[in-house]
Amino acid sequence: MSPWNSNDSSAPDPRARPAVPATDPHRVLIATVTAGGGHLQAARALEAAWREHRPADSVQTVDLLDLVPRLQRQLYIQTYVNLVEHAPELWGMVFKKTDDPALVQRWSRFRRRFAQVTNRRFVSHVAEFNPHAVVCTHYLPVEIMGHLKQGGSRAFTVSVVTDFEAHSLWMDPHVDLYCVAADATRSSLTARGADASRVAVTGIPIAPKFSTPLRRLALRKQLALRHDLPVLLVLSGGFGMGPVAEILDALKQIPRPLQVLVVCGRNEELRQQLATRDYRHATRVLGFVDDMHHLMAAADLILTKPGGLTTSEALALGRPLFILNPIPGQESANSDFLLERGAAVKVNRIEDLPFRLDEILDSSQLRAMARAAKRLGHPDSAISVCVEVIRRLAGRNQAQP
Repeated sequence: MSPWNSNDSSAPDPRARPAVPATDPHRVLIATVTAGGGHLQAARALEAAWREHRPADSVQTVDLLDLVPRLQRQLYIQTYVNLVEHAPELWGMVFKKTDDPALVQRWSRFRRRFAQVTNRRFVSHVAEFNPHAVVCTHYLPVEIMGHLKQGGSRAFTVSVVTDFEAHSLWMDPHVDLYCVAADATRSSLTARGADASRVAVTGIPIAPKFSTPLRRLALRKQLALRHDLPVLLVLSGGFGMGPVAEILDALKQIPRPLQVLVVCGRNEELRQQLATRDYRHATRVLGFVDDMHHLMAAADLILTKPGGLTTSEALALGRPLFILNPIPGQESANSDFLLERGAAVKVNRIEDLPFRLDEILDSSQLRAMARAAKRLGHPDSAISVCVEVIRRLAGRNQAQP
């Protein structure tokens, strides 16, 4: 029996939505960096929540790479993409070697000065805007704000960690508040020396549309999907990376009927390549989409790289995940978090994918994974960050003479 027959809707989260304090207007700068896509998505989710719940505040979002020379921007993005796609083991080694609070502290003076010099326009922007709070969804602005606060800046600095494990680069003695994904993330930070009173479990910020209860059968009808066959959603990430073609070839070995939705992100070449192929199962190949919440809610299972934002969106909707060979580093850490809590399964080789998928689809294990995912979800995460920042700003203002 398909799980769809037992429950037609994504159940509303029973937790009450956080109430945003009413205070005098503030100037809030949301600082991010385009690297992997998730950091920018988190920043946009925060801005949307802030504008909805604190309309009197002056809110700006700035991508630091928009304020550097074009060559520097391209080098930064391409270095990250090439390492992750072509040398994941090297990326994993760099990630592990730098994940040392003592080492990061020894480098801190150099890192801050280097970041400030290479991001002069951002420093000027901070000085001109004079924000009450700087909310960082990437560790680079955390570094810069650490240097500025050493020089006397009073901006309330927030480090919004966009993975389930907080790498040491997210940490800085001058951070006033850490917003993290889960209790385990909080424990890890405090074990590494962060002040527990400065760490709040808010969830990773996701767009408000992922917090809206959706009727799944209605969505399937809207998307022209059959209600009696399982739906597998295959995601390639915003940059359209990963062995998507090989995954679709492997799915041909699954004997049971199923429906497959494939999202290629901004990789138009990949979309065109996949769209011309023949498939055993009903398969729809899409490019960049703005209704990801509908696709996720309509799916029985999401096959994806375990990035922090994508994972958080799926958990908010109670959708279990199927993880294929996560890259060393933050993906492996996110994968471990999900596997330990029963919200995901994983295979390390594409050739193992058909058997494991066929085993899970329509099973009691799949339904248990969906329940575990729902328990881990933070659908109101962006609002929660806003609440924590405003509440602590108000407390700091009251403490001042």
